[in-house]
Amino acid sequence: MTAAEAPQRSSVENSRRSLRTEALEARPVNLDGFVEEWPEVGMVALDSEFDPRPSVRVQDGVIVEMDGVARADFDFIDQFIADKAIDIQTTEASMAIPAVQIARMLVDPNVSRAEVISVTRGLTAAKLLEVAKTMNIVEIMMGMQKMRARRTPANQAHCTSARDNPLQVVCDAAEAAIRGFAEVETTLGVVRYAPLVAMALQIGGQVNPGGPMTQCALEEATELELGMRGITGYAETISVYGTEPVFVDGDDTPWSKAFLAAAYASRGIKMRFTSGTGSEVQMGNAQGKSMLYLEIRCIMVTKGAGVQGLQNGSISCIGVPGAVPAGIRAVAAENMIASALDLECASGNDQSFSHSPMRRTARLMPQMMPGTDFVCSGYSATPNYDNMFAGSNVDSDDFDDFNTIQRDLQIDGGLRHVRESEILAVRTRAAKALQAVFAYLDLPAITDAEIDAAVYANGSQDLIPRDVLEDLKGAQQVMDRGITGLDLVKALDATGFSDMAANLLSVLRQRVSGDMLQTSAIMTPDFTPLSAINDDNDYLGPGTGYRPSGQRWEEMKRLRHVTSAANPEEEVQ
Repeated sequence: MTAAEAPQRSSVENSRRSLRTEALEARPVNLDGFVEEWPEVGMVALDSEFDPRPSVRVQDGVIVEMDGVARADFDFIDQFIADKAIDIQTTEASMAIPAVQIARMLVDPNVSRAEVISVTRGLTAAKLLEVAKTMNIVEIMMGMQKMRARRTPANQAHCTSARDNPLQVVCDAAEAAIRGFAEVETTLGVVRYAPLVAMALQIGGQVNPGGPMTQCALEEATELELGMRGITGYAETISVYGTEPVFVDGDDTPWSKAFLAAAYASRGIKMRFTSGTGSEVQMGNAQGKSMLYLEIRCIMVTKGAGVQGLQNGSISCIGVPGAVPAGIRAVAAENMIASALDLECASGNDQSFSHSPMRRTARLMPQMMPGTDFVCSGYSATPNYDNMFAGSNVDSDDFDDFNTIQRDLQIDGGLRHVRESEILAVRTRAAKALQAVFAYLDLPAITDAEIDAAVYANGSQDLIPRDVLEDLKGAQQVMDRGITGLDLVKALDATGFSDMAANLLSVLRQRVSGDMLQTSAIMTPDFTPLSAINDDNDYLGPGTGYRPSGQRWEEMKRLRHVTSAANPEEEVQ
């Protein structure tokens, strides 16, 4: 080979790639987006050089300095946290405890949840961040197992339709209920459809056995009105943020959010705030702080507002922490910190963030394995193409996988396998009930052909299209005529669905009792409230706390395809 030929050959060799590298490049995970850390703009999960150092100083019963900032220099989030979210009596003593010692309290089975909370209620945001930074992902999960408020984990479903079709929503809500979801949530592509879709969700959830709480996620005024009318039962899309400029962008303050929370509570409507690691980066004003530090501020605003819980776990911003190192660890840490501050935690796992099935599962496990109050704040009970919350980390295609993981690890994610015959029965009854209620209230008719298509449908692509203009007119009538949840009870009772009417009336009665305002409140199928009050988490290490057993474990063992021990030729359903 001549000297002139050498560079040419080297160039050819350098351009050649191994078949293994080509195979790896084709893997779905390499379609995900990843970025280097950039602390100046907040693109760092939980360890920014711009995060403040923990400190607190109390004078005459007032916090006059917090995390290195004097009271005169507080922004409105600092002021709200200092005045409303921190226990003035204990803060200096709690802050004096080394962060690693507090972290060990979180994982030590000999330290009770109540003992931990007696310390965490006096900590500042920077101190809570310091605690979380000492914990690896397994330790965070150990902390979550002990610190969740309700002993029994649960789950929440998204029931939405790309066509905003109320018939699809009523069927999917009925199926979600029988599959075990304790809450069902919807949202819209066309907001004016909301009254019909919210009614469908409420009715579908109360097919026997009934029990799930329902919500329709909209702009706050409409959502509150639907709740006050009894057409929905809870709310969680009241967003809070970790920097003042982002709060101001939404024309809000911590005080305005607290006022809105009080409006819901005054009518017995359960509600959570929503926040999530990465939202401030996504909105362009993270002030150079780490994502987890800003999220802890959100958690403390929620605590200070007196709200019973928080939907957090990055939620609609999951692609941001998912792109940086340790981002998913930070998401798990925010869930643990919400629980450590004695809040109900609906722990995300809702928005899709990865093309990789393996990575999607890895994102789910830190919540599913230890259990949270709501493992998903939106498991899509529809195919993801119908999910109007921009897709979910898990959807209806994953039901069998999810149930199998529960069985494999003997962990409770709140779901169960149900025979197809039972699913078709509840979908049919829900659809016929909605048809009857629409006719009773003189709303746009639902045909038998539409019902047949919806009962057997996988998603909106399998439905008979409705007359959207007539539906929108009907939706406006619901608002103009002042239709309420009691009107739905009357309509169900008058049209032969008295059992569903009784179920819905039981849901509405809980509004009067106020039991659903307790931390981590859900309703069992017999309409008994279950919350941190009567089902408090008593985990104290091996042999204690919630463990799937008895009837629930037998239920979890059943899958779609299980070989019969008595007759190996048959499958147990």
